[in-house]
Amino acid sequence: MTVLQKKSDNPIAHLSAEDIEAIGVELDALRQGVMDSRGESDAAYIRRVIDVQRKLELGSRAVLLFSKFPPAWVLGTVGLSVAKILENMEIGHNILHGQWDWMRDPKIHSTTWEWDMASPAEQWKHSHNELHHTYTNVIGKDNDLGYGIMRVDEDQKWVPLYLLQPVWNFVNACFFEYGIAAYDLELGKNLATPERRKDPEFKARGKAVLRKIRKQMTKDYVVHPLLSGPSFLPTLAANFTANVVRNLWSHSVIMCGHFPEGVETFEKKSIDGETRGEWYLRQMLGSANISGSKAMHLMTGNLSHQVEHHLFPDLPSNRYAEIAPKVEDLFRRYGLRYHSASLPRQVGSAWHKVIRLSLPNGWLAQTTPANVPAQVAKLYKMTTGGPKVRRQLQNAA
Repeated sequence: MTVLQKKSDNPIAHLSAEDIEAIGVELDALRQGVMDSRGESDAAYIRRVIDVQRKLELGSRAVLLFSKFPPAWVLGTVGLSVAKILENMEIGHNILHGQWDWMRDPKIHSTTWEWDMASPAEQWKHSHNELHHTYTNVIGKDNDLGYGIMRVDEDQKWVPLYLLQPVWNFVNACFFEYGIAAYDLELGKNLATPERRKDPEFKARGKAVLRKIRKQMTKDYVVHPLLSGPSFLPTLAANFTANVVRNLWSHSVIMCGHFPEGVETFEKKSIDGETRGEWYLRQMLGSANISGSKAMHLMTGNLSHQVEHHLFPDLPSNRYAEIAPKVEDLFRRYGLRYHSASLPRQVGSAWHKVIRLSLPNGWLAQTTPANVPAQVAKLYKMTTGGPKVRRQLQNAA
């Protein structure tokens, strides 16, 4: 059995090999139950969301024809921001995962959908579906973990350049779609040597990204502003604002899913010989949820159910809320912590970790996850705080 941790702390030390495989069997059965029950109500859901999104975008762009008037600018910009978030999160992300391929609708299919993002769908599917979801939170294998530009774990050697980590994380958030396109291309690695720069496959993929960026910028910053006539500059500003809002929102949601304090990261060697049950456990330990309303879940693309999404990335997103209580119960029965908190808490925790890891180890204390009940927080400290902390807590008890 492989060891599912990066350091001496082991959050699954109490589980036997039989427990781990039983977890896998139970989760396989839960997934199959949803697969077998997919039907017309699910298909109607995604078609309704697409219809609402398209009408909202069209209506917002119509309002922006009059965007030289401030109320129209505000209304159109807000509407366009929401439309772009819906298209990226609940529609594009999930269609490209193949969640709706079972409908056999050629217009809503992972092989035909192209989304409103700088990164071409085919390249994103490789880096996200094939790499991120296979190697979730494995340092050096999962580019989504820190986007390849941040220190994400205490065991990584600190260098002074990391002091700028909060700054470039914020810049990356503002222009997130371009950051995604860059690490889909593995830009840093491929530009490092002349051989890689001249590689025909890399050059072809680079040209595809540039074509997509040119298409997106022409649409948002040339065609639609020109259609607005005298409202050219306000519409240009509205499109730029909507893109930044969408980028900040999607970056925040994704940060909440894998980067808050208490979410585990893993060494490459930890996944050697990984079984199905151990793969499930890695998703459980390496993901975090966001609690909130149905509207919030919709606007996150149901990535607020990040634990469920990483366990079952190909299930229709509208079914995650249904299975979440069953997944949480499984965590409880096997003595594992179900990481869930409100959006402000998760965003705050993720940014605290970004800042903490930008500094040398020990300069800023790790916070106990805010959503953990007192008794579980005590157990958390006992298992992660080292021998001295364990002895202090045991003596206090």
